[in-house]
Amino acid sequence: MTALDEIPVTTLKGVGMALAATLGRLGIESIQDLLFHLPHRYEDRTRVIPMGSLRIGDTGVVEGEVVRTDLVMGRRRSLQVTLRDESGFLVMRFFHFNATQKNQLSQGARVRCYGEVRPGRAGYEFYHPEYQVNPGPMPAAAEATLTPVYPLTEGVQQPRVRSLCQQALGYLKRYPIRDWLPAAMLADYQLPGISDAVALVHAPPADAPVHLLMEGRHPAQQRLVMEELLAHQLSLLQVREQIRTREALPLLPRGDLPARFLAALHFDLTGAQARVLREIRQDLSQPLPMLRLVQGDVGSGKTVVAALAALQAISAGAQAALMAPTEILAEQHYTNFRQWLEPLGIELAWLSGKVKGKARTATLERVAAGEAVMVVGTHALFQNDVQFDRLALIIVDEQHRFGVHQRLALREKGAHGRLAPHQLIMTATPIPRTLAMSAYADLDTSLIDELPPGRKPIETIVLPDSRRDDIVNRVSDACQAGRQAYWVCTLIEESEALQCQAAEVTADELKSRLPELAIGLVHGRLKAADKARVMGQFKDGELDLLVATTVIEVGVDVPDASLIIIENPERLGLAQLHQLRGRVGRGDAESFCVLMYHPPLSRNGKARLQVLRDSQDGFIIAEKDLEIRGPGEVLGTRQTGLMQFRLAEFERDKGWIETVRGLAPAMLGDKKAVAALIRRWLGERTRYGEV
Repeated sequence: MTALDEIPVTTLKGVGMALAATLGRLGIESIQDLLFHLPHRYEDRTRVIPMGSLRIGDTGVVEGEVVRTDLVMGRRRSLQVTLRDESGFLVMRFFHFNATQKNQLSQGARVRCYGEVRPGRAGYEFYHPEYQVNPGPMPAAAEATLTPVYPLTEGVQQPRVRSLCQQALGYLKRYPIRDWLPAAMLADYQLPGISDAVALVHAPPADAPVHLLMEGRHPAQQRLVMEELLAHQLSLLQVREQIRTREALPLLPRGDLPARFLAALHFDLTGAQARVLREIRQDLSQPLPMLRLVQGDVGSGKTVVAALAALQAISAGAQAALMAPTEILAEQHYTNFRQWLEPLGIELAWLSGKVKGKARTATLERVAAGEAVMVVGTHALFQNDVQFDRLALIIVDEQHRFGVHQRLALREKGAHGRLAPHQLIMTATPIPRTLAMSAYADLDTSLIDELPPGRKPIETIVLPDSRRDDIVNRVSDACQAGRQAYWVCTLIEESEALQCQAAEVTADELKSRLPELAIGLVHGRLKAADKARVMGQFKDGELDLLVATTVIEVGVDVPDASLIIIENPERLGLAQLHQLRGRVGRGDAESFCVLMYHPPLSRNGKARLQVLRDSQDGFIIAEKDLEIRGPGEVLGTRQTGLMQFRLAEFERDKGWIETVRGLAPAMLGDKKAVAALIRRWLGERTRYGEV
């Protein structure tokens, strides 16, 4: 029997090669692909709304007579069409139009249109609404249905996608979609079959519960949500399985290097560090590659745990590599590891984009010969010309800042080219448990949930920017008393150039107001060498105050810094604010974080900043962040392709995660079903798979 995934989209009426290429950008090549291009929301176009009752921000259908059509010449030429009904007026405005449209929308024409109300020069306006001229009667209430809204790409409009999906539904009646989920499972959760669910979501019947569809909670939608989450889980487990089929070098603990390292630390490991270390040691001793995520809040001591893992590899005669996402963070790791490991007679190497020419060649030779057994660097580590002698452990810091392919590129550099290296992934961004179960299903998770003794809580103060003078005085007092301070400028919606400009303006203002202080500036447009030089001056105590953009969010360790001012905190996520706050409180002094917001704050904004005032616990903060902003933002993965769901919404649908986590391993044995589900929901997007 013909399957829908075998029927090309060009079979549909009106789909030539050009439109097929455009649809290809949305991952749509077959009829089945089109049916799984699902509406992400619905519009209620079932009734006409009187123009006089509309308010700004409302969306809806209006119908009226054209009383005037004007060609308006302004900064942008536009076609302004004024409609009237019995209750009032509304303007349709088009910035892109042609002569045919202009003639259609002439005085006296009857028009029905759908749009969102915006304030305009001529009163309330619809910009580029969908419209019909001389429309037929509205459907009777018993036949009126919601209108689906689809994700688009450039070159294809909403009405065209709707029309194509309606055509595709005609094929669905003749060729049902293969259901890969067991019937017993669907019965257990009272879920419809896949063909019925797809048909209902594209074309909701008139009697379908509107509120459930609008909220994404209809059983048909939830049937698809569950299958999508299952496909994501299976794709990650499949990768884990692929990696675990490779052999790894068992790194059996031997020698006294770890004991000598611990003796030189002058402090004891916390119970949480010791527990996580036992888990890592056990994993590293196996001939299967370790795949472990270590989560720990700011200051919990993840780096010490990473160093002890590296020592286990080194004492077993192998090499370890540590990769960090930025020059600043990588350089700080290199400094720490040198201080810790060189006294033990261990040779290190440093590799970043800055290392060039003869120095780079010499470093590559030392790494390839196995002389440098600990290699620290940025993404430069996975370039093709970097060859290791016996790489057995990869440590990746702040993994979510890398594209997943970058982490996996290091996998191919394992000992003798055939043994897979063990992987230890570290993050100081606490990831809520449900999100970790979904996003990191290929990794075992360890948690360092205890701060070292003596770490003082940071007092968080929320003030409006009308108190700026008081805050400047506070900075002056702290620095005069021998402390150091950060001043962080945020313009999250704007370009990097504007962020840097804002930081430069702030630095100039503070220099003129606080001439007695040594003030430095770092931002994303500084050359790496200049950034490192300024950071070094601040770390060495040569600067009192560091003005910065959010480039200092991760990994800067300055014990004398006891005050951080964050401008416009309402523009940042809670997890990012928590990370920034963690730049202080690393020494003996009482530490403060001042969140200087620009009024008025929304109710949501007040609640978010209150979370930071009330809690120092990164996991509580991360849970709130997830509720507010969603997984793509929390993980920083908008760029990496992770967690980009078609229909599932993490916060709404997280109740499925435990279920799906339980179902997925049992399904792995059915290779055909797994491949089909992954293809159906992820298309050709490899996730953590082959590089």
